Amino acid sequence: MNDSVGTGPRARPRSCEEDVALLELQGIGFGYGDKRVLDGVSLSVDAGAHLAVIGRSGSGKSTLLRVIAGLEAPAGGRVLGHGEVLSEPGQIRVAPEKRRMAMVFQDLGLWPNLNAEENVRLGLAGLRLGRTEARSRAAASLKRCGIGQLARRLPGTLSGGEQQRVALARALVVEPEILLLDEPFTGLDLVTREEILQEVERLAREQGATLVVVTHDPWEAERLCEVGVVLEAGRVVDAGPLADLVGSSPSPIMARFRAERGTELCDTTR
Repeated sequence: MNDSVGTGPRARPRSCEEDVALLELQGIGFGYGDKRVLDGVSLSVDAGAHLAVIGRSGSGKSTLLRVIAGLEAPAGGRVLGHGEVLSEPGQIRVAPEKRRMAMVFQDLGLWPNLNAEENVRLGLAGLRLGRTEARSRAAASLKRCGIGQLARRLPGTLSGGEQQRVALARALVVEPEILLLDEPFTGLDLVTREEILQEVERLAREQGATLVVVTHDPWEAERLCEVGVVLEAGRVVDAGPLADLVGSSPSPIMARFRAERGTELCDTTR
């Protein structure tokens, strides 16, 4: 098993001579009381990579994303960005808004009493921009996400796909180096899910953002990412190119995916 993930077609250990990784996790541990959620998670991600963190419910993948974002301090290990220590045991050394990261939460985290533009402007709160510039950047981000015409609408009046685009616009408005997506397509119908997948691909490419995508669905991982790690009970049990994980990972979640895909292929050829 290899716990280091690079940007190219192969996941491989990083040598001392190579450039410092954009993001590196060193032995990350985390728990709630006596419950251990993450146990010695180590990986590295280069700029421009699209990394999937794949695992079943309760595997620790969403908690891992929160530790990366600086929303939780690790109980053990370190989070590094460009070689700088961002978090270490019990301490967040670089605040979330200073990390050049942005996160789309599983529940989206939209404020119901704020319209789309106001929700997007919340993403700029840490930048201390003037009102005019903040509104201009929020409007531009909504337009890039294809929903500029919905700027004055409240979240409750929007469809699931439209709400997803508002959350995406809020994350991208700060032009992050790393875009963190926590189960971003949960609850969407198949057509809308495909539309949002394509939108994420396009926007990440245009902005040159590195992606870290948490998902329980290997199909989503395969569509968005070229490398991945498989998490089970808070541990990395497999890592490497997505094609290899899909094709031969012995982990239960990937084995089940292969079995389901094989059944679908058999059904379509009958």
